[in-house]
Amino acid sequence: MSKKSRAEERAAKAAAALAARKRQERRRHVLIALAVVMAMTVIVGAGFAINKIRDEKVDEGISKTTAYDLSIGDEDAPHAVIIYEDFLCPVCQAFEAASRDEFAALAADGKVYVSYRPFNLFSDGDDPRKEYSVASAAAFAVVLEESGAEVAKEYHDLLYENQPSEAGPFPDADWFVDLAMEAGASESDVRDGIEGGDGVDWVEKASALAESRGVHSTPTILLDGKEYRDGRTLDEVAANLAAAVS
Repeated sequence: MSKKSRAEERAAKAAAALAARKRQERRRHVLIALAVVMAMTVIVGAGFAINKIRDEKVDEGISKTTAYDLSIGDEDAPHAVIIYEDFLCPVCQAFEAASRDEFAALAADGKVYVSYRPFNLFSDGDDPRKEYSVASAAAFAVVLEESGAEVAKEYHDLLYENQPSEAGPFPDADWFVDLAMEAGASESDVRDGIEGGDGVDWVEKASALAESRGVHSTPTILLDGKEYRDGRTLDEVAANLAAAVS
């Protein structure tokens, strides 16, 4: 083979290798772009649908009270906000963080009555999240019954501040008792009830009530009996809702 032929062959091989590398690079870029698009789709789609999605509106008319809630503010306030929530729901945690202080101030000013309604969203018996969902709401029910609304509200807030991952691991009864004591409950008042699951019946009835009223996702937020969804993000929803009742 002549020197010219060998040079041409080497050049052809080099060109082929370069083309192969360019194809691989283009493929890598495409895969990265697809991964980014998929990630953004998940983030945008999470919103209110992180647990379950239902398109129908929930309508409770002018109902403000239930036997299965914790309320702040004057029941005769000009506006009522109802929040159906699950203590394991990360979107509930985000909404709670965005709205807690503003709602507390507005309730104290007599502008809004807020009803927090914990229940078990994960009703499927095979769902591993159900255990914590029930246990946390049951512990909350015991604290509410034994220690009163003020301590229960603090416990409510601490449950969100210390929310475990949906993937677990989940804490035991001692953890719930310790958190209740941090909220201001007396250990002698709540330990037996929390360890014995005394609040489970409360959770079952609260969950049945939520189901009967068409609540299938969390957080489900109602303003004056009508489902409220004004906002593209949870921060916007909280801000718009606060403005609506101010």
